[in-house]
Amino acid sequence: MERDNHFIGQSFAFLDSVERASRAAGLNRPVLVIGERGTGKELVAERLHRLSPRWDGPLVVMNCAALPETLIEAELFGHEAGAFTGATRARAGRFEEADGGTLFLDELGTLSAAAQERLLRAVEYGEVTRIGSSRPLRVDVRIVAATNENLPALVAQDRFRADLLDRLSFEVVTLPPLRAREGDVPVLADHFGRRMAAELDWPLWPGFTEDAAAALMAYEWPGNVRELRNVVERAVYRWGDPERPVDAIEFDPFASPWKPVGEAARAPMSGTAGAAPAPAAPAAAADEPCTDLRAACDAYERRLLEAALNRCRFNQRQTAKALALTYDQLRHAMRRHALQP
Repeated sequence: MERDNHFIGQSFAFLDSVERASRAAGLNRPVLVIGERGTGKELVAERLHRLSPRWDGPLVVMNCAALPETLIEAELFGHEAGAFTGATRARAGRFEEADGGTLFLDELGTLSAAAQERLLRAVEYGEVTRIGSSRPLRVDVRIVAATNENLPALVAQDRFRADLLDRLSFEVVTLPPLRAREGDVPVLADHFGRRMAAELDWPLWPGFTEDAAAALMAYEWPGNVRELRNVVERAVYRWGDPERPVDAIEFDPFASPWKPVGEAARAPMSGTAGAAPAPAAPAAAADEPCTDLRAACDAYERRLLEAALNRCRFNQRQTAKALALTYDQLRHAMRRHALQP
C-alpha cells in the first residue's frame, strides 16, 4: 500500500493548524511543528516543503532520537576521511544533502548541547563544517523541526539553547491531539476502514456497528491518528466478513489471557523471598446486616461488570470472554444495569 500522505479531518482545531502550516509554507523561514506522538508532524513537514518554492528540491528527513549522541554531529554536518575511528572515507552530512531544499529534524529536543551549538551556527550563517575539516561550506537549507517536548520548559531547565529556539521559532504549528479533534474520529475510522477493505479485496465496505463506532468515539487515543489507524485496520483484518458491519474493536493488541508476566510482577512461589499478596477486600463485611438480598446481589453484579469492562477497555466481546459469558448474555446484563455506552 502506498504511503498515506494526505490530511483527513474536519474539526476546527485540525483545519486551523493545517491552514497555519500552509500559510507559512511559501516563506523561506524555519518552522517548528509541535505535537504528541502520532499526530502527523512529518506530514506537516512534507506539506511545508511541497507548498514552498523549494518543492522540486530535496526533502531530507533526520530523526535526532534514532542516533547515538556521538554520531548526530557527523550525520548532520558530515565528516572527512580519518576524522574519527571508522571514518574511512569522506561523507556529506544531511545539510549538504538538503542543499536547495528542506531539512526536517524530527525529535529536535533530543539534540545534545554540542549539536545544538553547531546547528545554531548553520541556521545563523548558512555554513556547515564537516568534522575533521577547517573549511566551511555554504548551504541553502530551510529548517523544519518537530518535537513532542515543551521546548520553552527545556530552555528554563538549561537543556535547550534559548538562542537556537529563537532562531527556529519564526512560526510554530501546534497539532491538536485526536481527542481534541471533534468529529474527526469517525471520519478517519471510515477512511482507514475503506482502505483496509480495499486491500483485502472486499467487494464493499460494510462500516462499523453502532457499538463499535461508540467504542471508537469513547476511547482517548493516546497514540492519536497512528494508533487509530492500527486499531481500525486490525479490526477490519480480523473481522473477515465483508457482508456484516465490523463489531469487534481490540484497542490493546497485546491483550491475551496467555501473555507472559514479567519477573517483577510474578508472585513469590515459596520461602521468604517476598511477602504474599494481600487478599482482596471483601465486597461487604460478613457481619453487615442485609435487608434486601436481591438489591445487594444486583449491586455486586454491577460492580463486577463495571470492573471487567474497565479492564477490557469496554471491548464487549473481550469482556464477555473474561466473564465466561456469551456476547448476548453480556449485552443483556449491561442493559439490565444501564451500562450501555
